[in-house]
Amino acid sequence: MAASTAMSGTPVRSTSILVVGATGTLGRQVVRRALDEGYDVRCLVRPRPSPADFLRDWGATVVNGDLSKPESLPAALVGIHTVIDCATGRPEEPIRTVDWDGKVALIQCAKAMGIQKFVFFSIHNCEKHPEVPLMEIKRCTEKYLAESGLNYTILRLCGFMQGLIGQYAVPILEDKAVWGTDASTRIAYMDTQDIARLTLTALRTQKADHKLFTFAGPRAWTTQEVISLCERLAGQDAKVTTVPVGILKLTRALTRLFQWTNDAADRLAFSEVLTSDIVFSAPMVDTYATLGADVKDTTTLEQYLQEYYTNILKKLKDLKAQSKQGDFYI
Repeated sequence: MAASTAMSGTPVRSTSILVVGATGTLGRQVVRRALDEGYDVRCLVRPRPSPADFLRDWGATVVNGDLSKPESLPAALVGIHTVIDCATGRPEEPIRTVDWDGKVALIQCAKAMGIQKFVFFSIHNCEKHPEVPLMEIKRCTEKYLAESGLNYTILRLCGFMQGLIGQYAVPILEDKAVWGTDASTRIAYMDTQDIARLTLTALRTQKADHKLFTFAGPRAWTTQEVISLCERLAGQDAKVTTVPVGILKLTRALTRLFQWTNDAADRLAFSEVLTSDIVFSAPMVDTYATLGADVKDTTTLEQYLQEYYTNILKKLKDLKAQSKQGDFYI
């Protein structure tokens, strides 16, 4: 790929990428895909007791930095062509710290350092829910990025298939209770590997410059449909504890009475949206056409969960066989 010139006058190869939030569910898939496609990948990770050695093992360069500490950002951006921002705040942090203050600092630094392209992940329909702090912050960040003067691509997401493993697939297999609601919300979950693939596809075409896309899976699912699918694939019934949406709304109202629970209330507000009889999905025909991608390459939820259960049940069967063999030799 050709080299471009940053504001400093130093040639920067278009293959040089900085992934922010590289250890997360989506970030690690973006790193892996980019490396597989021949990009030079640098990962910005927070200093941590357990280093992100797996990123180095894959072939990425790891640098320490923190969106909540703007002074740590410039060094990470030296020699970078494209920033892919997959970061989000930790549950114990105030939402604004990373998702607003940190993102503004990153965008400002990217502009000052002459970054050629900035990819930002947002949430589908964020502009329709100003009452939800996280979604309003995503909307404001989209606007800030679009007005920054940077060449950008905004990718709105609906939901990750990976999140369903811990939430439903594993508990059902272990005969533990799973949480459901009485709402008919539908979410078009997408495999993060497919999101990563489409993200890298967007990097290679100018048709994605200064554009906003929504990535959605092939079908939108209700919670009960997901649970039923897991039951069928696991071969056992789920123990479902249903939480009425009214309880979520009441809990949010009560937590607002105490200043120290504001962040909990903010996250409950997001949960409330996810259980409010709406559809988190979007048509993908035009997106696939623009990116030159094929819908047939996108994993369905049935395929994803089928592969998971096939692999896990085989492992359990092998462990059981080994256990029996061990008993025999005793």
